[in-house]
Amino acid sequence: MQTLEGHSKSVNSVVFSGDGQLLASGSSDKTIKLWDAATGALKHTLEGHSGSVRLIALSGDGQLLASSSSDKTIKLWDAATGALKHTLEGHSNSVSSVAFSGDGLLLASGSVDKTIKLWNTATGALKHILESHSNSVSSVAFSGNSRLLASSSSDKTIKLWNTATGAL
Repeated sequence: MQTLEGHSKSVNSVVFSGDGQLLASGSSDKTIKLWDAATGALKHTLEGHSGSVRLIALSGDGQLLASSSSDKTIKLWDAATGALKHTLEGHSNSVSSVAFSGDGLLLASGSVDKTIKLWNTATGALKHILESHSNSVSSVAFSGNSRLLASSSSDKTIKLWNTATGAL
């Protein structure tokens, strides 16, 4: 057993890479840390958010890391080098959840602003804005084939979206 230490505030999210070799952690100290899962060694500290890191996600191939924050942004990072690739802006409140599509080409973000946004991970371009929830979006998840996106909300509903069209 190991205890990994290094964050100066609460750790809000952890995720393993698919091969189990990398562990990422996101914290209220506004950083993401990348750890060697076998040794516990700190590989990189990713800085750039101006608010707490709420949730982190790794793409299926382990190449991209997404971080959502109370600063209303999502950042896409190169998981191997820790380099920032894109800052995704457009939410008007804290971003509570992020998820990659199975092929890693899309990223979904859910926010306290009641919207879900679909992003192209290669370019950082906004593809769709999904609006139908009447309260904060708490979670987003892609189906296995990435054709559907599920979103859950404080409005007590789950909505299923077509990722190609953005339609309910």
